[in-house]
Amino acid sequence: MNSEDEVSHEWAESLDKARVNDCTPTGKERNSLREYAYCLPLGDGDDTLEPSAIDTARLFPLMETRLYKRRWVMLFIFSAYSMSNAFMWLQYGIISNIFMRFYSIGTLAIDWLSMIYFLTYIPLILPVMWLLDNRGIRDVVVVGSAYNCIGAWIKTGSADPSMFALTFFGQFMCSVATVYILGIPSRLASLWFGQQEVSTACSIGVLGNQLGIAIGFLVPPILVPNVDDMDELAHHISIMFYISAGVATAIFVLVVIVFQEKPELPPSQAQAQARNMQPDEYSYTASIFSLLRNKPFMLLVISYGLNVGCFYAISTLLNRMIIEHYPGEEVNAGRIGLTIVIAGMAGSLICGVWLDKTKTYKQTTLAVYILSLIGMLVYAFTLNLGHLWVVFVTAGVLGFFMTGYLPLGFEYAVELTYPESEGTSSGLLNCSAQIFGIIFTIAQGKIMDKWGTLAGNIFLCIFLLIGTVLTGEMLTSSTVKPVVLLALSIETAHIKAAFRYPSSILSELSQEGGYL
Repeated sequence: MNSEDEVSHEWAESLDKARVNDCTPTGKERNSLREYAYCLPLGDGDDTLEPSAIDTARLFPLMETRLYKRRWVMLFIFSAYSMSNAFMWLQYGIISNIFMRFYSIGTLAIDWLSMIYFLTYIPLILPVMWLLDNRGIRDVVVVGSAYNCIGAWIKTGSADPSMFALTFFGQFMCSVATVYILGIPSRLASLWFGQQEVSTACSIGVLGNQLGIAIGFLVPPILVPNVDDMDELAHHISIMFYISAGVATAIFVLVVIVFQEKPELPPSQAQAQARNMQPDEYSYTASIFSLLRNKPFMLLVISYGLNVGCFYAISTLLNRMIIEHYPGEEVNAGRIGLTIVIAGMAGSLICGVWLDKTKTYKQTTLAVYILSLIGMLVYAFTLNLGHLWVVFVTAGVLGFFMTGYLPLGFEYAVELTYPESEGTSSGLLNCSAQIFGIIFTIAQGKIMDKWGTLAGNIFLCIFLLIGTVLTGEMLTSSTVKPVVLLALSIETAHIKAAFRYPSSILSELSQEGGYL
């Protein structure tokens, strides 16, 4: 029996004894112990005390909180930084046939210019999560934007057919910056935004990345037309590189000057409790192992990785899919990618607002996953019909649900793992996505080369089906509820409490007013 069980049993036994004597405290007891001396309803379990949220809300005074208007500035700056980095991820892949001819390379080499983002993330995520937990969000964002800026300037010198190694090195530097981005939205939302805003803020944070992907789909085919003259092509590529470097520099300067760690007062009771936690009460290693032992969370890690890995593969190989059925349509390939992302941005925002209003994490997660599978099936079987407008429609439906799942996964992970660090849980989710992204991109590329686009897309559908099944299993094995651990001594009135509240019930607690 662990220490938490012992505390729970001891309190339960003492409470039972108190009930035998008198379940209702006397007036004197009320005056001396005030809100503490009353009977709490217990749950059915023997090992965990589960008082209702309303009764628990009377235990301790609410701490002072405040929402600052500049929280939106912090979110905007991070979103801009994320947008710049996401653009540079796709600036090669969406015009892969042009860069293959320019650098005289094969399909696997051009795919690695995108997959390097996935590969870099896997070994670096644990150190970066440690940095996020120990140094704070500002240091992580500053370092990441610096890498993004350096990588962009390195690529400005690679607009030459003999400079593929240099452009790959520049892309590698940008990929390091990605590690400092993907775990930030949920942490930024919890540090700066109120309880009724966190899901929306997280969605907007993810939205910045999606906007960068959208621009990465749309702009490169316009800036770099498929011309035959190599000097002219090098000039167009150089312009694209210099534009992205200028934007990355401006964002880096903005981050250094404006971006802040956290507000003076916490935005929510959850953050207020977190700030009161002593440094020695949190162990980064223990947090990792705790998450790895959390079965519902690990199922989410796999199912999230399958879904987002499919999205990464589609984004990387989209140019090849479209060109196979619609030769010469590089610009429309970018527009289709833009449609996927714009629809996904709408899906992300709608999911975020929906979660803030309803807190129906389980039902929404499963519904969106099933609809992602359906969207992928429709897209796969309509791609070769010969009508581009059909591809635009089906790609939009696919993007709405598949990209809309991104913030959903982040927020549900926080619910399943609270009070563990949001950066740690989201980092593990993204690590899974990068691993599956590499596997799916390479495998689907090989399948497409041998059997065509339809076979490659069916390959992704199979894994989305597996992810749907795992999501259903996850939802049946997970619970989101408050846990209160108290060491109570009525005689001496020494009361110690450690509260762990998921955001889905904090709104109920705050409405009680005066006590938490």
